[in-house]
This record gives sequence, C-alpha cells and structure tokens, in this order.
Amino acid sequence: MIEIKELTKEFIEKRAENNLVALDHVSFTIEKGDIYGIIGMSGAGKSTMLKMIGLLEKPTSGTITVNGRDINKLEGIEKINYYRSIGTVFQGYNLLMQRTVFENVAFPMKLTKYDKKAVEKRVFELLEIVGLKEKAYQYPSKLSGGQRQRVAIARALANNPEMILCDEPTSALDSLTTNSILKLLKRINRELGVTIIIITHEIEVVRKICNKVAVLDHGKVVDNGLVSEILKYKRHEITKSLLGDEDEEEEGEEEL
Repeated sequence: MIEIKELTKEFIEKRAENNLVALDHVSFTIEKGDIYGIIGMSGAGKSTMLKMIGLLEKPTSGTITVNGRDINKLEGIEKINYYRSIGTVFQGYNLLMQRTVFENVAFPMKLTKYDKKAVEKRVFELLEIVGLKEKAYQYPSKLSGGQRQRVAIARALANNPEMILCDEPTSALDSLTTNSILKLLKRINRELGVTIIIITHEIEVVRKICNKVAVLDHGKVVDNGLVSEILKYKRHEITKSLLGDEDEEEEGEEEL
C-alpha cells in the first residue's frame, strides 16, 4: 500500500554551516491493514515522516508511493482525494472547543458534499463505534482526555479513510486510558480494515498494538520488520535503549 524509498528531508539552517537532515535515505514498506509503528527518541525524524505521508511536507529527495502513485506528483482532484483518504489523530486532540462533539465529528464531512441526513447518520455511527453516543451534544471541555481522543478518532474516520495517521496519540494520557484507546484503534483496524500508522516514543504502545515497526535514530531507519522479531533480537542499541531494563513481555499477559 505504501512504499517509502530513499526518502530524505533537509531543512535549511541559515546560521549553520550544514542543513539539518531530518530524514536520511529512509526506506520501508507498509502493507494494507498494517498497524505500523514508527518509533524513536525525540528528534529522530518521526513527526517529519508522518507529515510527509500526510503531504504536509515535501521530501528533498526520494519517493512515497501509495497504491502505485507518487503522492508528491498528485494534482487537482487526485490530491484532494488523497487528503480525504487520510484521517489524522493528534497528541493534543485538536478539537474545536466551541463546537459540540457532534459538530466536531461532522466537520470533515461538511467540507464535502454530504447531505444533512447522511452527516447525522454517519456521526452517530462513529460515536457508537468510539462509545460516545450519549456525549453527542456536550462540548469538549466537559470531557476527559480519553473521551476527547475518542472524539478525535471518530472525526478521523468521518470520510471513510484508507489510513489513519496517529501522532503520539496516547502520550498525554494515563496508562488505563492509553490501554482503552489502543484497544479502540486495534478494533477499528480489525473491523474496518483501516491501515494505521502510529508514531511514538513509547515501546509499550508498539508492543501492544503494532504488528510491524520501523526504529528511527537521527533520521535513519536502523531496524524494521515484525514487532515480535524487533523486540526479541534487539539488533540496534537504540532499540535496547527504548526497551530500557524491561524484559520481553511476560507470557500470558492479556493481549489487546
């Protein structure tokens, strides 16, 4: 579904001798239906990677091919359709605080040609999925952090996206709420077939939800593949650092 090949991103540093290299010849493939983790320390290039998949940044060189098309060559209606094929879940929720839960979820659809009845039906379907149907007419200020993130997930699903980009979606949440959000994302992936790309610095997020992962360090992919193999072999020092002193997941631990 997504092939990232020799992707490089440099930012011009006017006061420095050399440009800042955020990503350095990065290559990996994400298959349809994956929950793909991109993990690394702060400054590893995770957010830049996600922005380029979302067409918010252009690469200096290299390509991102989605369903056989180089997304940076899309124009006109093809580019608009690509934007609509993506849902995004942010760390800080990015909800419209002066609008109700219903209005927040409906907002992406109102930018298209959905009719009023179709919007209402779709919003309540999505709120049912995320378990917030009874909160439809409340405002975000009345919700907990976990509930706000559920609204954000419902909004990301509004236009039936092929993939959801998750930018540190659980870093502001406590452990119990994090688990509930990860269970929700995993259920959405399983039941709706949506590909999920999630960037995080938390190894537990990768362990609990992802089937594959790319480990970034200073803009380079130092390891990638099945999560089970990455965690078992710990082939790179940065992977060991992210794991800390933790042993592998204990047998019998409940899966999400």
